[in-house]
Amino acid sequence: MRPLTFSKMDFSQSSLFGYIEDLQELTIIERPVRRSLKTPEEIERLTVDEELSDIERAVYLLSSGQDIQGTSVVANLPVLMRQNPAETLRRVLPKIREVLHVAGVEMQLTAAVSFLTVLQEDSVSIHTYSHSFLHIILQNLEHRDAGVSNAWLETLLAVIEALPKETVRHEILNPLVSKAQLSQTLQSRLVSCKIMGKVANKFEAHIIKREVLPLVKSLCQDVEYEVRTCMCRQLEHIARGIGTELTKTVVLPELVELARDEGSSVRLAAFETLVNLLDMFDADDRSQTVLPLVKSFCEKSFKADESILVSLSFHLGKLCNGLYGIFTPEQHLRFLEFYKKLSTLGLQQENGHNDNQLQLQTLEQEKKYISVRKNCAYNFPAMIVFVDPKNFHLELYSIFFCLCHDPEVPVRYTMAISFFEVAKLLNSDVYTIHKELVTLLQDESLEVLDALVGHLPEILELMAIRGENNGSESKLLSIPDLIPALTTAEQRAATSLKWRTHEKLLQKYACLPHIISSDQIYYRFLHRMLTIILTNNVLPVQKAAARTLCIYLRYNRKQEQRHEVIQKLIEQLGQGKSYWNRLRFLDTCEFIMELFSKSFFCKYFFLPVLELTHDPVANVRMKLCYLLPKVKSTLKIPTDKHLLQQLELCIRKLLCQEKDKDVLTIVKRTVLELDRMEISVDAFQKRFYKNDLLDQEKERQEHLLLEIIYFIKKEEQQTEGRSTNINDKMFEKKRRDSKASSVLAKSINLSVPGNISGTSAGKEEKKSKLVRSQSFSTQALHPKYSNIDKCPNKISAAGYTSSVSGIGKSCMLSFSDDSFRTHSIGSSGNAAFLSSSSSRNLFNSADQKNNGNKESQSRRMSM
Repeated sequence: MRPLTFSKMDFSQSSLFGYIEDLQELTIIERPVRRSLKTPEEIERLTVDEELSDIERAVYLLSSGQDIQGTSVVANLPVLMRQNPAETLRRVLPKIREVLHVAGVEMQLTAAVSFLTVLQEDSVSIHTYSHSFLHIILQNLEHRDAGVSNAWLETLLAVIEALPKETVRHEILNPLVSKAQLSQTLQSRLVSCKIMGKVANKFEAHIIKREVLPLVKSLCQDVEYEVRTCMCRQLEHIARGIGTELTKTVVLPELVELARDEGSSVRLAAFETLVNLLDMFDADDRSQTVLPLVKSFCEKSFKADESILVSLSFHLGKLCNGLYGIFTPEQHLRFLEFYKKLSTLGLQQENGHNDNQLQLQTLEQEKKYISVRKNCAYNFPAMIVFVDPKNFHLELYSIFFCLCHDPEVPVRYTMAISFFEVAKLLNSDVYTIHKELVTLLQDESLEVLDALVGHLPEILELMAIRGENNGSESKLLSIPDLIPALTTAEQRAATSLKWRTHEKLLQKYACLPHIISSDQIYYRFLHRMLTIILTNNVLPVQKAAARTLCIYLRYNRKQEQRHEVIQKLIEQLGQGKSYWNRLRFLDTCEFIMELFSKSFFCKYFFLPVLELTHDPVANVRMKLCYLLPKVKSTLKIPTDKHLLQQLELCIRKLLCQEKDKDVLTIVKRTVLELDRMEISVDAFQKRFYKNDLLDQEKERQEHLLLEIIYFIKKEEQQTEGRSTNINDKMFEKKRRDSKASSVLAKSINLSVPGNISGTSAGKEEKKSKLVRSQSFSTQALHPKYSNIDKCPNKISAAGYTSSVSGIGKSCMLSFSDDSFRTHSIGSSGNAAFLSSSSSRNLFNSADQKNNGNKESQSRRMSM
């Protein structure tokens, strides 16, 4: 090894200067730290006696404290008013009034907010408030700082709403006459304009005409364009206060004059006020006065006055529909062409010079053009109403296509937000925008996707209804690229960092059983949901995927697929190596208890859930303990007596063997809750009546699903024996699928009726007892106990065929988010469900072949 060598320190003059500079840099770094330290005198001055009451401490700090302490007292004023309003008004508020004369900006802003909070909380009566606080507000209105003045003005405008008329008239309106004079400051006149707009709604029309309108005319002709602009924007509120007649004779002439003002901001304010007041003008005023002004605005916007272009594009929809009745066909076409021109503004610009100044102008123009196109996207539903939805494809489809494919994200985002409104307006012609839906689903920006997903179930439902009304055999024929677009959207959301968008998308995908077939959901979406539960790291995303997977499972129409998914849930989640997966299994079981019947949960998931009482991880056992009351509520006596015994056995083991203190505490608490619970029985009881009806409806749907599955298989076997032509086989399969889907959709209705007669209740009771012993066996699904049955329960083909013949022709199932509702289309007779006698024969035949259990046979005999 080489020996370590130490070089001699260089103490030359140049090196010393270098060391001194380094030391100076260190002192500069440390200097702010030293300055921030408080001296003993400063600490003594900031110290307050702890024995002082809140009121005394506030008075002391306002009198001798520093600014930051006084600001803290002012911010705490609402709390003092709640605790002791009398003392606060007597001792604290006068001190605040004194301090505000010399206070800084921060304390002034804090005081304005605190005064408004006291008003909103109703800590004192409005009379006391006006007597104590109003004068302080009025004194600080004309503060030299514009931000402080605006803050006090906002507080005053809110106070005017609550003050009685007489107080407003004497304290605010009368002094306003002098404050609005030309001799006053600009800030004072601007404040007067805003106060007059608020006061106009407090008084009758004759008072406004006599005392307010002269000031309004004076301020509309002010020498400063800021005052004319501000007063012009307040004319809308004044017009609402004085009524139609005075608006026509007083306000409209002022607006016409202001619309020709030399200041562009004044003209813009006049235009926007005219548009907002269209409903107050009659047809003559709109045709003779408003329409010429609007036409001149449109002509000048492209030539000399581009400042009004953005505002014009924003108000164009309201303007066109407000003037619709007075347009001639030529004017109608002219405004439509004007809208089309605005919608593509900036997309076809010629290349300019490369000078820096021209480039800056181009950038500013580009921002303005993007805003114009965004406003056109915002107004697109209004323009559909303007041209009539029947003419959409001829007049507006090309603009709709351009806006959906716009190169700028804000434009496409606005189109995604308004897409549902467009779909509703088009109604039967919604098929014309299928391609644009797919385009927006595949948009490169997740913001666009997030905006579209908000109403995705409603959009897809409208398109699916359109396909069914046309008699389409397959819903996918109307939207051929929908499934790839949906899967691409989900994958892009999953790979991004925006997990909230991913969660929202997974929640909305629960509507897909109404849109696409069960097989498409199984192969393209169901397994993907399971993968998300197993691999994703975001808990809300996993829960959203779990709930959507349970909905897919509920409406899956193939028994083998259902069994496979259930087995994977138990093996990969419930028996997974990661405790995180086992926790998600318990979350999934909660969704299953919510969406499925009690018998379904008891058959497949009850025992696998109880096995987690032996889990080595305390968090899993703890979560299970919280879930046990819900698990117990799924039991029915005497059918599930053996499961109740298993539950009690697991609880005893937990009480005896649990070593974790936190888990043991929760176990003891859960035991007390379980002891207080009442278990429902097979027969109806008044206290469980509504829940029993809901569970019976879920169970009835599950049995009908199994019957449909068996019927499809039986018919397939018979068709294979008869059919010799391949084309005949394909036709028969399509016919069976459409028939089965209509039967299933007819039965799915989770709503519980409000009033049910005694006779119907008796029938439902009989059905519930029969259904409990049918297609689902009571043996739990678990590898230790049995394998999943590979075939559905057997039902006599003749019996089922006769029962199915009474089912209605067509029915439509619709989903809103995760909620399901049924819309019946057939007649009342044909739409009736299976009769009680035929369903009883079906269930009895299936029971004799599959369930040899004595308990179920004895229960049937007793019935």
